[in-house]
Amino acid sequence: MMTYVITVALILALMLAGIAVDRLYRRFAARHPQLGPFRKNDGGCGCCAGKCEDDTCAR
Repeated sequence: MMTYVITVALILALMLAGIAVDRLYRRFAARHPQLGPFRKNDGGCGCCAGKCEDDTCAR
């Protein structure tokens, strides 16, 4: 039973750490716009409203 509780706690901690890192990244990107656009998780490069077409983004 203790192994189960430890496993659940570790998974929860990893999930919360991932959320914290994502929020820190968003805050950093908002404070430093000169470093380029925020990269979204939708597969786009972050410079277009949606996914990039015709390789228009600088890679």
